[in-house]
Amino acid sequence: MSDNQEPVSGPLRRLGTSLLTLGRIRLELLAIEVQEEKERIAGLVLWAVLAALLAGFAVLMLLVLAVVALWDSHPLLALGAASAVLVAAAAVALRQLKALTSQPATLFQASLAELRDDADALRRPQP
Repeated sequence: MSDNQEPVSGPLRRLGTSLLTLGRIRLELLAIEVQEEKERIAGLVLWAVLAALLAGFAVLMLLVLAVVALWDSHPLLALGAASAVLVAAAAVALRQLKALTSQPATLFQASLAELRDDADALRRPQP
């Protein structure tokens, strides 16, 4: 009886080892994808906060500009230039934010593609 079980246990053991190795590789790929998505979201949040902050400063400067416009001409020039710089910076931040949000989310795409390839390989008849 032990002679009959020996040939079966070897292939089953190799199959189990292969399945565990395949699962480990897929989990590592999944971890990499999660890290990439985390970095993308961190960049998105950074640019969103920066855009909101700069837009708030721009509005504040424009209000101060309106007040100073009633005074002498020299403060008007300084505040106008500062407002223009802040508005331009807010526009750049908003453009960057829009570019980041227009990119499709790619979370788990590589893992799903690899799993599809694995399933296709298992369905193919072996030579």
